Amino acid sequence: MDRNIILTTVLLLCGISTFAQNKKVLFVMSTAKELKLTNGKTYSETGVFLSEFYLAYKDIGNLGYEIDIATPDGVASSIDKESLNPKYWSGRDSLIVEAQNFVAKNSKFIKPFALEKVLENPDQYSGIVIPGGQGLMVDLMYNKNVFDILKLFSKKGKAIGLICHAPALILSIPKEENPFIGYKVNSVTGLEEFFIEKFIMKGKPTNRKIGRQLKKQGLKYMKGSPAGNFAIRDKELITSQNPYSSQAFIVLYLAALNEYELKNTLKYRQ
Repeated sequence: MDRNIILTTVLLLCGISTFAQNKKVLFVMSTAKELKLTNGKTYSETGVFLSEFYLAYKDIGNLGYEIDIATPDGVASSIDKESLNPKYWSGRDSLIVEAQNFVAKNSKFIKPFALEKVLENPDQYSGIVIPGGQGLMVDLMYNKNVFDILKLFSKKGKAIGLICHAPALILSIPKEENPFIGYKVNSVTGLEEFFIEKFIMKGKPTNRKIGRQLKKQGLKYMKGSPAGNFAIRDKELITSQNPYSSQAFIVLYLAALNEYELKNTLKYRQ
């Protein structure tokens, strides 16, 4: 890990741990297991990208945050098999077995909340994280509860973290009510999409070129180098590019959580 990232993370940990006790962060996950391709084939090993979920989950949980998991239908997520490759774990591949045990045995992962349940009491959460993986392009992309949660969390200034493919969810919010129009945003790049299609999925999905779509929608799309460690923060929104971006993502996300907690602590004291 870069020395500056280590220093920044330590400083954030010192600040945020003061506010984390009894606070919650919500993880929203896809449950899709298959992705139809334009060549008539089906990519049947899709789902949530495990490294994008578990590294963020572990880092946020280690700060003392309670974490809830929610899916569209309240059933456990499928894990993309490609995400078990050690190269996607940013030097933390020693956690792969731990992560596999987590998704196999953890009660919150096995029996997540349904998204409707989240909307009953959204104020209990300080932020939301949506990990990437092709699965979300199948279900979360078309789920109105996801759009309502994103809009509500944005309105209240809660930390919103969208990883890799997850920034595509912004595209499904009608432009006239989309709170992120004009924001700087990042996502998986066109070149990275091409690599996945060519060498992993062996075909193209219908919905692709996320970055181009975000730019056309009125967001300020920015990107790093392919397979680089790159993320962007604009106000409450933190977006990151790929599984290699976990370090950049967590620094920005923890900063947003820290600011939200501080703001609400000061507001409570007034």
